[in-house]
Amino acid sequence: MLLNELAPGVTYMTAAIVNLHTIDLDTSRWVLVDTGVRGTGPAILKAVEQRYGSGAKPECILLTHGHFDHAGSVESLARLWDVPVYAHVLELPFLTGQSSYPPMDPTVGGLMAQMSRLFPRGPYDLSDHIRELPSGLNLSVLAGWRLAHTPGHTPGHVSLFRESDRVLLAGDAFCTVDQSSTLALVQQPAEFHLPPQYATTDWVAAESSVRELARLRPRVVAAGHGKPITENTAERLEQFAASFRPPKKGRYVAQPARFDERGTIYVPPAPPDRAPAIAAGVVVAAATAYGIRKWRKAA
Repeated sequence: MLLNELAPGVTYMTAAIVNLHTIDLDTSRWVLVDTGVRGTGPAILKAVEQRYGSGAKPECILLTHGHFDHAGSVESLARLWDVPVYAHVLELPFLTGQSSYPPMDPTVGGLMAQMSRLFPRGPYDLSDHIRELPSGLNLSVLAGWRLAHTPGHTPGHVSLFRESDRVLLAGDAFCTVDQSSTLALVQQPAEFHLPPQYATTDWVAAESSVRELARLRPRVVAAGHGKPITENTAERLEQFAASFRPPKKGRYVAQPARFDERGTIYVPPAPPDRAPAIAAGVVVAAATAYGIRKWRKAA
């Protein structure tokens, strides 16, 4: 994996299924935004050392949120580098061992939604390294960057915006690939799409966050999933925000999960889900067919 230039002093790399970023503070100081899935730490170390030199470590790690694909390697990297990890106060319960995220929602449909049955929900325990983002989300080390609270995908999700050249690091406030389409996941066209549907637990808040980000009129956009968008970006994001529609079905579409400083406090009931029964039927049928073939050969 390599760090690719997104904008002056800003890079991105894809760690398995998710993008993470570095932000240069000066010629030798930098910040890591998100940490990929568990097990990608060594690849991240190699990539940042290629850019910043042997033994390089960031001033801090900033998490857009604490889902497994954005915080999967944070424990190992924070221990190795011995640096603070910053997150929004509403993400802290999921990063201090207090609470797990609500269940994923495979009933929204699509390949990734079906795979989400196997995705971990935490929590991580970063008690020795975690820091709450300051009131007003003004992180002094990131001068020139505005942090925006963009809930919906998670309660404490944040995005980053640099005013000087209108660069937006959106995290999972939205995607730039259609995760419900297998073909899109293979071809990776750079387009605005809903945040990961299987893990978004408040669709009203998600829509509000997208509209807030569209009002920034970014020139360059990078999201947690998909390729960066750099052409007609503001207009395309504005059109996406205006046409935002949640999934037609799903556990959190009609009623959101609820959270407070303790973490998850309410999860709506799960809708009917036929997929496990169908899968079990397929397995039984396959096993039966295999048994019949073996019996016929033996006979």
